[in-house]
Formats: sequence, C-alpha cells, structure tokens
Amino acid sequence: METPIKHSEDVDEYVFLSKYPPVSVPDDLTLPEFVLQDAELYADNVAFAEAVSGKSYTYGEVVRDTRRFAKALSSLGLRKGHVVLVLLPNVAEYGIVALGIMAAGGVFSGANPASHPSEIMKQANAANAKLIVTNGPSYEKVKDLEQPVIVLGDERIEGVTNWDELLEAGDRAGAGTRFTKEEVLQSDLCALPFSSGTTGISKGVMLTHRNLVANLCSSLFSVGPEMIGEVTTLGLIPFFHIYGIAGICCATLRNKGKVVVMNRFDLRTFLNALITHEVTFAPIVPPIILALVKNPIVDEFDLSKLKLRAVMTAAAPLAPELLTSFENKFPGVQVQEAYGLTEHSCITLTHGDPEKGHHTAKKNSVGFILPNLELKFIDPDTGCSLPKNTPGELCVRSQCVMQGYYENKEATNRTIDKHGWLHTGDIAYIDDDGDIFVVDRIKELIKYKGFQVAPAELEAILLTHSSVEDAAVVPLPDEEAGEIPAACVVMNPNAKESERDIMDYVASNVAQYKKVRVLQFVDTIPKSPSGKIMRRLLKDKMMENLGKHISNT
Repeated sequence: METPIKHSEDVDEYVFLSKYPPVSVPDDLTLPEFVLQDAELYADNVAFAEAVSGKSYTYGEVVRDTRRFAKALSSLGLRKGHVVLVLLPNVAEYGIVALGIMAAGGVFSGANPASHPSEIMKQANAANAKLIVTNGPSYEKVKDLEQPVIVLGDERIEGVTNWDELLEAGDRAGAGTRFTKEEVLQSDLCALPFSSGTTGISKGVMLTHRNLVANLCSSLFSVGPEMIGEVTTLGLIPFFHIYGIAGICCATLRNKGKVVVMNRFDLRTFLNALITHEVTFAPIVPPIILALVKNPIVDEFDLSKLKLRAVMTAAAPLAPELLTSFENKFPGVQVQEAYGLTEHSCITLTHGDPEKGHHTAKKNSVGFILPNLELKFIDPDTGCSLPKNTPGELCVRSQCVMQGYYENKEATNRTIDKHGWLHTGDIAYIDDDGDIFVVDRIKELIKYKGFQVAPAELEAILLTHSSVEDAAVVPLPDEEAGEIPAACVVMNPNAKESERDIMDYVASNVAQYKKVRVLQFVDTIPKSPSGKIMRRLLKDKMMENLGKHISNT
C-alpha cells in the first residue's frame, strides 16, 4: 500500500504501510507483565529447558522467580533506571534474570560472555552499570570491576552474592519492599543492548517497555489462538542480542511455548536437540544452514523424526543457492528470512499465516512490512523519498523506534530525524507485491557468522601497534562465515613484524569473532579527498591479490 503523505514542508513523500490492518498495543503493561500475561493458566508447562543438561523451569517457576528476583534487586537498592549488566551464556535462567531486572524498574544490558575483559569494562562503564549478573566461568572477567556481582550456579565465591541465596532472601523481603506496580511505566527504559549502529563504535540502544511490547504485537500479529502453548523454539541465538531476548525468549513466553536453550553450536548436539525436544521453530544464522546442507554428520540422524516447521535467519544475508539446497534436503521446512536491527528490533517478516490469507514473501526477500510500521526509501544523497522498485536507504517509523543512543545525542540525531524516521543505513527497495529486498549496506559493518564487527574498532586497535602507520579493515566474502574481517596495513620502514604477528596482536585484544582473518601489507591506503577510506577499492584489490596468491600456489 502506497500513500503519499504531506509533511509541514509540503513535500510529497512515498510512504509504505503494511498490507495488514493495524494491531492494538496495550498501553498499561510493562514487558514482563505483557509476556507473562495468563502464565498461571500454563503454570505446569515448561517455559525454558536446557538442551544438554535438561535443567528446566515451568511457567509457574518463571513467574515466581521473576518476582523473587525483582524484590531482591529492590532490597539490594536497585532503583528505577539503574542498568544491570548481564554476562551469561544462554542458560535456563536467562529470561528470568532479564525480566526480573525489568520488573524491578531496572534496565537489562546483555553482554557477550566471549568478550575480552577490556570490552566488558567498556560496556559496563558506557552503560553506567550498577550491578553485574554472571556465572562462575565468566566471573573472572568482571571481578576487577567496581560493581557488586551476583553469580549463578553452585559455585560459592567469597564476597559475591549467590543467585539461589538471593532469591531465598527475596522471599523473606516480604511486603515491605518497593516492588509496586505504579512505579514502572511503559515509557521507562527496560533494555540497553549495545550495537554498532550505522557507524563504528558500540553504543547503548535505549529501549522502553513500550518499544518492546509494540514490537512483539507487530511481529506476532499472525499467531492465532490455536498456536498458544504449541510452539517449541530453539534458543541458540545469543540471548544478550536483542533478537535472542525479545524475538526468542519474550515472543515464546508471550505465546506460552517452550524455549530449548543451547549455549553453543555443535552440529550433533543441535540435531539431537531438534529431534528429542521436538523443536518446531529454529531461528539460526546462515553458517548453520551451510552445515546442515554440507556436513556429513547430518546423515547420522533420522531426519524423518524432525518436527521442525520453520527455520528463520535474520542476522546475515542468505545465498540463494544455499536456500535451494536446504529446501531440497529438508522439504517440509519453511525458510523464513527477517530483517531488523537493534535500534528497532524486527521490521519485516517473510511469513504470515497462509490459511488466514497472509501471503508468503518471495524467496530471498526479507519479507513484507509488519503491521503498525511505516517505511520509506530515500536517496542517500538528496534525502528525497523514492517510489517502489527503486533502491534507497530504508527508513522506518513506528512505536518500536529506540529512544536514542545512551548519552550520545550526536549519533542519535544522525540516526533518527526530526520526523521520527530511523535511518537504517541499509539500501533496499519494495516491489509491486510489497516484498522488500535488501541490496547493500551503507554502513560498513562486517557480519561474521551473524556477529557485527566494526571496521573502525579493529582499525583503532591496529593503529595502537608501534610498527603500524596506517590500516583499513574491509569485509571479504567467505562461504562459511558470510563475511570475514580483512586488513590492509601500512608498516613503518623499520618494522620487523610479519603479517601473522600483526594478526596475532589484534587477536590478543578482541573477542574471537572479531579477529582479523586475512592481512596484507600495502604501501598506502587509498582515501577520498575528504579522508574517507575507499573500502570498495581496497576490497577489490585484496580479492585480486588473494586470487593471484591462490593461482600461484
């Protein structure tokens, strides 16, 4: 549906709306209240189960422990708006931790447990975190931070609050605590995930209860009453990622399904979990689809036992030939692609419910516009909006748009304009049927196995090496990872280090997924007159050099 809309400056705009009618969004429920609504009717159903250990929580236990944790946090002095940094792998308690923080009026900020301690410190400082929740293995990474720490698990660490003991204390904290409904409003912040946004360095994305409730209402619009209590979702995508906590944990809790929790990908464990837990919906990243298509391990399993109805990929684009091979090998399984970003959460979906007359979007599109959203595509140079079938920067406006980047007005103003449009930095177009295709990224982020790697961050690290004079990092295509970080480096004339030495130097300062995988020494880094690195030129040159290298070996 296309509607030219007049703005105050009297400019005609091409604005695209969803084909589906608006959905109502409750305006008096916090995110924990919304997702746990009617949970008592499903008290004995399993909400979270760990694939490997079998540890599980029922809906009754999730409600009880969310309440106990919220009370305990209040009694520890957590106040509305305080940020709690959560450094955990995917564990059965993760959803309870996040919802408890939000129910107490706090702000949940998930961090990657694979991060280097210096990266965790940066996030804790940038978020002004007042408290940290972690487990035994990750405690080492946060023990030197100034904030109090709560540790999950059986291990007791001196001077550190244990999760189980804290929950028991939460029970004893009785009616006198400040855990009252009036305090937490929909307009309050509830999450502060970190994202590289459309430019380089990681920033805290401010999301309110309203943002996430509205997003769930839009993205779950096609779920009918017959689906409630019937869906089993694979919880493999990291829960510290907004898609993990909102798109998997919260969406499944809202629909009273079960989340099968996995904290790392191993193909046998993955297939075993799909079969034994009868998973019906599996959000995964393209490298896993590649493994399912190509890895001989898959043949050890009886795929006829799968109850899988759909897989979803969202973090990185899927190669068309890979999609075809997957559909041939798993004929009953629908492949859904989605598009979203931390600053908005989900924007488009490729699937509706065909039985309700919802169309299923074309292969390789990222789908149709969700209800309640407005989209437009603008010319990156002129800012004018463009008609259908014309690629431009995708912009979205809705109640799901973040409040801004935490304590970063300048980056916020670059991303959200004065009319409330969020500029995504992605080039896309909408076709005659309302399906959207993402063509390219203005932003230069590298997507390594679905993880965001900011070239600016790696360049900054390279430049701290005494022998490096200049550096540029670009993405190179890679079949397994999607893209890999590759660096061109100008060394000073007296340098003795090898290319491998410089790669090792970066590796010792970053999380594993951010490592530079290819590095070439060059004489100069090509730059535009304004000083911007000419990345496309560099990328082509590196591909050419690699090609020569391969043909010479």
